Amino acid sequence: QVQLVESGGRLVQAGGSLRLSCAVSGLTFSLYDMGWFRQAPGKEREFVAHINWTGSFADYADSVKGRFTISRDDAKNTMYLQMNSLKPEETAVYYCAAGLRGGGREETSYNYWGQGTQVTVSS
Repeated sequence: QVQLVESGGRLVQAGGSLRLSCAVSGLTFSLYDMGWFRQAPGKEREFVAHINWTGSFADYADSVKGRFTISRDDAKNTMYLQMNSLKPEETAVYYCAAGLRGGGREETSYNYWGQGTQVTVSS
């Protein structure tokens, strides 16, 4: 059974930092592209960041470029999202996703999803 479990979300002040984790089991993690998406209240889910299966390529939404860093540790079957200089408008549920045949910015590229972790940024 494939499981993706996000953790690390909490209440943080604007300008603060958080590191989200996504622990993966039930699949060969090293073969999968991984992605982070988020959904704010009343809004569509949106792409945040993607890292390819080798860890050699990463892509970011323009809104987070320079502030967020995606990474992976294949030995731990875990992906991370380091988020710095957080803004109140980034309050959302953050989801991780795994895609066997590539990832990218489209949700349809991913085969498996986590349940999400809540990030709340106070002003």
